[in-house]
Amino acid sequence: MIKKTDQTKKGVELMIPGIVTGVIVLIIVIWLISSYNGFVTLRNKTEEAFSAIDVSLKKRYDLIPNYVETVKGYAKHESETLEKVVAARNQAMTATNIDDKIKQENVLSGALKSLFAVSESYPELKANENFNKLQDQLQRLEEEIAGSRRYYNGVVNRYNTKTELFPGNIIAGIFGFKRKPLFEVSNESERENVQVKF
Repeated sequence: MIKKTDQTKKGVELMIPGIVTGVIVLIIVIWLISSYNGFVTLRNKTEEAFSAIDVSLKKRYDLIPNYVETVKGYAKHESETLEKVVAARNQAMTATNIDDKIKQENVLSGALKSLFAVSESYPELKANENFNKLQDQLQRLEEEIAGSRRYYNGVVNRYNTKTELFPGNIIAGIFGFKRKPLFEVSNESERENVQVKF
């Protein structure tokens, strides 16, 4: 009887390291799965947030030609500004990746600011009902885009932080999760208010 109890104790003692190792491996596997799923969730939220921006940008792209045509009728000698807006719109529409899209959108935003400044110089244009409707629509779209950018940047910030903090950076490196760009104004001149001079 004593021999059987000693053998059972020895058997249990030999199993304890295996059980501890198994528990540790299980905890690591659960952590890996959880971390990976967290990255996938944030990546998908980032893509969803960017697609919300894209929807608003598409609406803006569709509205810009009408806006340009209305301004063109009143400001014929401002053709250089109008051409810049159309060219910037076309470049933004053909951007193929997020980095390029952000760059081209910043160029378009700058061109639109110039167009707004031009329109301020023409009182008869500002009195045009169609122009005012277009300008209101464009203003609402700009606010929508700004809100979507804030949301996108918030999600990207969480994603980027997770890719850089330890131990998440290990998972990010293993599975190829890379930093995503923020959608922000590219340079100081675009951050300044447009100066309108009559």
